[in-house]
Amino acid sequence: MAITLLEEKKSKNYLIIILGIIIFLAIFIFVWRGFLIKPERVLPSIIQKPPEIKINFEILNSSVLKELEPFEEIKPTEETIGRENPFLPYKK
Repeated sequence: MAITLLEEKKSKNYLIIILGIIIFLAIFIFVWRGFLIKPERVLPSIIQKPPEIKINFEILNSSVLKELEPFEEIKPTEETIGRENPFLPYKK
């Protein structure tokens, strides 16, 4: 009976040691990848100039635009809309 208890205690010790090693390796890898490795320098790509935009203002002198008529002026209504103070509650 005593032999099995000693073997069980030894196996627990081995598991604790293995768990400690795994935790240490995980922390080491995290620190190595996060802080010690310098990020690669990414060179900017070659920037091309955008094409030059040319606006044709001759279209404003065309006969089609001269035939257009302006909109009629919309007159405001003479009625009062809303309340004097919209923040006052309604009276019942």
